[in-house]
Amino acid sequence: MTRVKAFVRARGKSRAPLALAGFIAIPLFFCSLMAATLALEKPRLVQWGPAGHVKTTWHEPAAATEARIWLWALVPPLLLILVGWVAVRLRYGAYISCVAAIVIAMAVVHKIDVWARHHTARFPNGVDLIPASNPASNKFDPGQWERMAKQTALSLSHWTIGLALVSIAVMAGLAARRRYLARRAASIRGPLHAVETLETPLESVHAVDATTPGLGDTTS
Repeated sequence: MTRVKAFVRARGKSRAPLALAGFIAIPLFFCSLMAATLALEKPRLVQWGPAGHVKTTWHEPAAATEARIWLWALVPPLLLILVGWVAVRLRYGAYISCVAAIVIAMAVVHKIDVWARHHTARFPNGVDLIPASNPASNKFDPGQWERMAKQTALSLSHWTIGLALVSIAVMAGLAARRRYLARRAASIRGPLHAVETLETPLESVHAVDATTPGLGDTTS
């Protein structure tokens, strides 16, 4: 019986914290994907030649590296959704989801400068992997893509934080409006109740009617 009551209470709670977490997790995922790419992506090195004359070429990242990037990119949004799922059972759960989104978004990009520098060092010829001496190297210079990726990650982080702050402001405004309307309704209901009480007619209290019997009712 206790489990049934707990299940009913859980189902009766608002799903707003989980819905908010799922919505804010969208820009957070792309922010995390850019950050994970800067932190983890590296080319495949191929070296050959005799000792002292080793030549090195860089090739596209391995499939395992790409898979690891995507898996790490999923961690922050899934963590946010988990917080939203737990917050469904807590008071002010929607606010908790928004605060968690802000904290996670800041944590995702907290070392973005270091990751961008390391990524540039791992791709000395740029992300197109073509040396500058080659006429075909006309896409990205070394460090150019990293600067763009860094700005994109920071922009998505700001969008995530902005959505969370706007959600908090909207929820706080709606809560304040509900409290204001409730107080106003209570203040109006009080005088009306007093007027209704005064206008209610009072029942008169009198003694039991006593009538003297008529002459025809007397017995001889």
